[in-house]
Amino acid sequence: MIDLHVHTKVSDNSLSTGEVILQAREKGITHIAITDHDTTKGIGEAMELGKQMGVGIIPGIEISAYDFLRHKRAHILGYYVEPGHPSLERLCIPLTQSRNQASYQMVGKVMAAGYAITWEGVLKYGGGTGVYKQHIMHALLDQGYCDSIYGDLYKKLFGRGDNGEPRGIAYVPLVYIDARAAIRAVREAGGIPVLAHPGQFANFDAVDEWVTLGLGGIEVFHPSHYAHDCMRARDYAGRHHLIITGGSDFHGAYSEMPLELGCPELGEECITALAALKQTR
Repeated sequence: MIDLHVHTKVSDNSLSTGEVILQAREKGITHIAITDHDTTKGIGEAMELGKQMGVGIIPGIEISAYDFLRHKRAHILGYYVEPGHPSLERLCIPLTQSRNQASYQMVGKVMAAGYAITWEGVLKYGGGTGVYKQHIMHALLDQGYCDSIYGDLYKKLFGRGDNGEPRGIAYVPLVYIDARAAIRAVREAGGIPVLAHPGQFANFDAVDEWVTLGLGGIEVFHPSHYAHDCMRARDYAGRHHLIITGGSDFHGAYSEMPLELGCPELGEECITALAALKQTR
């Protein structure tokens, strides 16, 4: 079994890189892709620990992007990227800095709403790239304001205001990376760009265009996908000869739904296909 969509505490998983790889080994998973949000900072450590624990590590990233043409969020996975490549750093470092600044503002709004937390207190939950909303919620959870990371309080504070719902009282929006620039950056970093969970963000309409920019795969198997999402993703994969990928999108205790590592629907032929495509670029 493999898993091509895994996060660590470097971004927004509650578990450290070592804890994630140890779980993978205990579950008999042979390969995982470390795809932290907007950074490759932990890849070196992950690959070294993977060698020690007997788990193959695929160096990856998940770029938080936006389809400005269709006004939709979009996440772009990159597999076999060169960690720290200038094209990725140039694109992602400003975003991680902006996210951290937005988180600082959100903590201020939470405090102004009467919740007894502090920025210094929230910082201890963060990983290698700063503070995410999950870290703020963890601090609130430990202070007894809620009994879960995702629930009514999360919606009250951080709801995005989609589908006619009011925006959360502490929500601060981010300006994300252009999805087309994200695809180009992954390619420049020697990687394979893959569209993550297109059913979740309704990104199917963009696939035809993004293939012309170098999109090499599409995530078919993802916890947010219903059967019709998987079928539609498969259809696009067949139409454009894209590699079919999948993963758990594992975030440990910060997952929105109970998740375990591993993607039973995929076999190692997926890794073979990705590696072969990389050799042609």
